[in-house]
Amino acid sequence: MIEISGLTKTFGSITAVDDLNLTVAPGEIFGFLGPNGAGKTTTVKIMTGLLRPTRGRVTICGHDVEKEPLAAKRAAALVPDEPYVYPKLTGVEYLRFVAEIHGLRLEEQRRRIPELLEMFELSPRSGELCESYSHGMRQKLVLAGAILRNPRVLVLDEPLVGLDPKSARLVKEIFVSMAGRGTAIFLCTHVLEIAEKLCHRLGIMIEGRLTALGSLADLKNKARSPQSGLEDVFLSLTGGSEYASLLRHL
Repeated sequence: MIEISGLTKTFGSITAVDDLNLTVAPGEIFGFLGPNGAGKTTTVKIMTGLLRPTRGRVTICGHDVEKEPLAAKRAAALVPDEPYVYPKLTGVEYLRFVAEIHGLRLEEQRRRIPELLEMFELSPRSGELCESYSHGMRQKLVLAGAILRNPRVLVLDEPLVGLDPKSARLVKEIFVSMAGRGTAIFLCTHVLEIAEKLCHRLGIMIEGRLTALGSLADLKNKARSPQSGLEDVFLSLTGGSEYASLLRHL
């Protein structure tokens, strides 16, 4: 569903993504991890056509993102780290707008939009302008819009930021359900507990390079820490564990 080959992105003398090679299969939840500035969001922007690569290619469901951008974007939905919505649309108008752009039949809109608004507890305020929504409400609306499309690929950049615990749990259950129906999910997150519980495979980026790839068990073996959780494994592989000794002296 997702194929990334030799992907490189430079900004002047800075290499944000360095020769990234990666595939994500149908029904797989893939966790894309790394410290701030590792190149995760740059990768997501290239995958979704928001940035052009310096070298390499990305295909979504067989469509080259640069050569067939519309076909690739029809197959994929993006939930960015900042939930951008049109402030002068109401919540229900926003979802109708998304549905119309992607060609959902009117009968399907009439059925699914109320269902999603109810699911995300947005129904009482669905007639209000999006500019009045809190960050968490906008995030839920963007998630609802992405799910409404029934995408074959779902790309997520910190999708749970700003959500209350009940909504976060609902969203995690939705991701598992979508993967069970064959959707490939590409999840960027700093919340390692979520990645540990949801993801079938994990990749760790450091300074633009993919330094570790595999199941949690594979990463534990690479870190030589078979009994540890993902947080300890991540810190071991990214060098964060060295701060523990400094903290003891504070």
